[in-house]
Amino acid sequence: MKSNEVVRIAIAETSVIIRGGLTAALKRLPNVKVQPIELLSVEALHDCVRTQCPEMLIVNPAFGNYFDVAKFREEISNRIHLIALVTYFVDASLLGKYDESISIFDDLDILSRKIAGLLNVASEEEMDNQDTLSQREKEIVICVVKGMTNKEIAEKLFLSIHTVITHRRNISKKLQIHSAAGLTIYAIVNKLVTLNEVKGL
Repeated sequence: MKSNEVVRIAIAETSVIIRGGLTAALKRLPNVKVQPIELLSVEALHDCVRTQCPEMLIVNPAFGNYFDVAKFREEISNRIHLIALVTYFVDASLLGKYDESISIFDDLDILSRKIAGLLNVASEEEMDNQDTLSQREKEIVICVVKGMTNKEIAEKLFLSIHTVITHRRNISKKLQIHSAAGLTIYAIVNKLVTLNEVKGL
C-alpha cells in the first residue's frame, strides 16, 4: 500500500458524537489519506460494502444490537479489515475475532499506528523500531514455535488465514528471521516461551 493512496474506511456506529469524532481523527492521520464513510444502520453498512468497497470497517461490536463478525465475513466476498470500536468494556474473546481494536480513549498516535499496521504503511517511528513486535505478532510467534499451522493459528486467534499470513510476513520482515528454528531462538531469548515448552515438542 502506497502512503499517497486514499483509503476508504467505513465507520458503523450509532452515536453521532463518537462517529463524528472518529471521522475527524481519521482525517488527521499523518501517514495515510482517509476517506471516512459514516454508517448509521445495518442496511447502510450492507449498501456501503456492496457499492463503495471500503478497505476497512470500524464497527461497534454492539452495532445493530450485535455485530456478528463470522456471519459478516461469510456474506462479503471482498477482504475488509475489521476493527472493533470499543466504547465500553468488551469481552476479550469477542475482540479476538477482529483484525484489530481501537478504544475511544486511544490518542491519534495509537490510532495512526493501528491503521498503518493493517495497511502495511510504516511510519518513520516504526521504521526505527522494526524489531518490536505487536502483541498479536508475539502471539503468532508463540503459535509458530509450538508447531501450529496457519489454519490452526487462525482458528485459535479467531483470525482469517490471510491475516495470519500477513502477520507472519510482517514478523519475518521486522525480525529478518525466515525460519521456524530462528523464530524459536528469538522466542526463547525474548522470553515468549520457556525452554521447557520447546523441549516438550
